[in-house]
Parts: sequence; structure tokens; C-alpha cells
Amino acid sequence: MENNENKRFKYSYSAAEQEELKRIRSKYEEKEADSRESKMEYLRKLDKSAAKKGTTAAVVVGIIGALLLGVGMCCTMVWADDLFVIGIIVGVIGIGAAALAYPLYDRIAKKERKKIAPEIKKLTDELMSV
Repeated sequence: MENNENKRFKYSYSAAEQEELKRIRSKYEEKEADSRESKMEYLRKLDKSAAKKGTTAAVVVGIIGALLLGVGMCCTMVWADDLFVIGIIVGVIGIGAAALAYPLYDRIAKKERKKIAPEIKKLTDELMSV
């Protein structure tokens, strides 16, 4: 009688492990300077960078506006006798700052897009012609 235990087939393939191996290996492989993928990656980075400055500025202005609105509300509700008028003024300034957050984002993003437009057009022309 033969021993069937020694003739078993072992299957140890894991798709997740294979993907991880490929991802790790790709970090150490040299990439061609003019390859289509590197140009596409650069194009994506440029596109994201156009909105990054505007987003940061809008978030900062929006947070400051919300905080000023909160301070104004606090002044009018907690210290109503002494700081009521100042609280209203600070609150209105906070509302104004929060309302200006999106127009600020839009203006900065348009300015950045205009600045990188020639490079984006050049890259897209190269990628579309290949």
C-alpha cells in the first residue's frame, strides 16, 4: 500500500501576496525617464497641485471664520451686558470670512491652473500622439 499523504498537492497562491510582491518590486525597478506611465503620473501630480494651494487657503480662512463666529456668539450670549455689540461685530466678521472661503479657493485654483496650463497642454499632446 502506498502512502497517500506524501503525494498531496500543496497550493499556496495568494492574490494579495502576489500584488504586494509586485508593489514592492516596482519600487526597486528603474523607470524609464520618458515612459508613458511616468508622464501620466507627472500629469496627475500637476493637476492635483493646481487645487492644493487653493484648498489649503480656503480651509484656513473657513476655520478662522467659524472660530470668529463662535467667539462672537459667545460674547453676545455669555457676556451680554458688556460685550454684546462687540460680539455681533466679531460674529459678522466671522460669517464674512467663512463666506469668502470658496471664492478664495476658486480664485487661487484658477490662477494656478493658468500658470501650469502650457505644461499640461504639452504633456497631454505628447501622451495623445503616442
